[in-house]
Amino acid sequence: MNRRDTKSTTASWISELPDHFQEYLGDRRIDEVEIIIPDIAGTSRGKAMPAHKFKPDEAFFLPISLFYQTISGEYVDMEIENQWLEKDVMLVPDMGTATAIPWGDDPSVQIICDMKTREGENLAIAPRNVLRRILDFYAAEGLTAVVAPELEFYLTTPNVDPNEPIEAPVGRTGRKRSSSQVYSMAAVDEYGPVIDTIYDFAEAQGLEIDTVIQEGGAGQIEINLLHGDPLALADQVFIFKRTIREAALKNGIYATFMAKPMRDEPGSAMHIHQSILDTKTGKNIFSDADGNATEAFTHFIGGSQKYLMQAVPLLAPYVNSYRRITVDGQSAPANLEWAADNRTTGLRVPHSGPDARRLENRVIGMDCNPYLAIAASLACGYLGMKNKTLPRPEAVNEVWETEDALPPGLNAALNLFEDADALWDVLGTEFCQLFLDLKRAENEEYQREISPWERQHLLLNV
Repeated sequence: MNRRDTKSTTASWISELPDHFQEYLGDRRIDEVEIIIPDIAGTSRGKAMPAHKFKPDEAFFLPISLFYQTISGEYVDMEIENQWLEKDVMLVPDMGTATAIPWGDDPSVQIICDMKTREGENLAIAPRNVLRRILDFYAAEGLTAVVAPELEFYLTTPNVDPNEPIEAPVGRTGRKRSSSQVYSMAAVDEYGPVIDTIYDFAEAQGLEIDTVIQEGGAGQIEINLLHGDPLALADQVFIFKRTIREAALKNGIYATFMAKPMRDEPGSAMHIHQSILDTKTGKNIFSDADGNATEAFTHFIGGSQKYLMQAVPLLAPYVNSYRRITVDGQSAPANLEWAADNRTTGLRVPHSGPDARRLENRVIGMDCNPYLAIAASLACGYLGMKNKTLPRPEAVNEVWETEDALPPGLNAALNLFEDADALWDVLGTEFCQLFLDLKRAENEEYQREISPWERQHLLLNV
């Protein structure tokens, strides 16, 4: 292909990119294309190339071993045949996910890819395919899942020494924000330049923000996204996390999605609102013709109570995650009780009309992989509906302590997950075994670490 043909091919696929990208691009030329995928942690992996080198109908390749790493980058030996041959797997660009990279110096585009084996089958261990697998179960029943995520995160001063505690940044007043300013507009305005940058980046990427609020922690922000297709929303969360980090860095501070970055401040959650529609009619199956809750809704709650207990590592994947879901709470339920309009329960039925009846999962941490957390939450509701699982009675008071508390740490959660046969069947055994092995290795690595608390209190006192 000569240079003129190359330019023609490039112009062709660029002209088919979404309107929001065309507006961002204007009369400029695309400099670079990033083809990306979410790894097990939910971070972005992939390749970058000059725009003229990219062809949408061409497959790209990465070694499958990128899924064999812990969050610290350590590779884990597992019972996988010929594991270290590091065979390539295919990246197939999903052009419907193309968005701008507005923090770059030159016009660039990022495209999320589907991951397939060399034989063209969906790669079972790829997080995007794990979610797609669950949605296929719903589709086989004539059902469509709808979700709406809420993203909580902290803005912090740059933390260049991991031994130092994380601190809230200085805002426009020149003072560090104190906590307990939830819903304060002044607190949101304190970090106005960062919020404005997030808005600008989101607009360039076609990402729709529903609302922005100040949460309960010092420098803690919540962004709510509009409800929609679970895969599309997981893609949005995946892109949004990178976008928020870049917006913060643009303003000289950090954004962190750690579940519990500061000892005496609330943790950060990713609450998920879930409803299920009849695909043919578009009606919410959680409400009947008279507007009352249906058996399907009852069973969805029952399945969430029963199976989410075994799925906790997918919702709270790190040792730090369990510092958020403690019994004393700080707005993070440590239980799977359910109730209407009760924020002390892990499963909440928000006040709404019949068409919007939904179940909010309040257990998920913001440190999760959004594809895996949404997949796990919907899988548990699906199993409940299939098995007609009945929930425990609705909680009528505040719930601080319960006999069915969530596991207190990662190791205990992994023990429950290891025996979750029904959950493994729907999520996929190959993926679940890989996830279990990685998390066991991460937990063992953490147990070898000596923390600042130990040096502070044990070095000279024991």
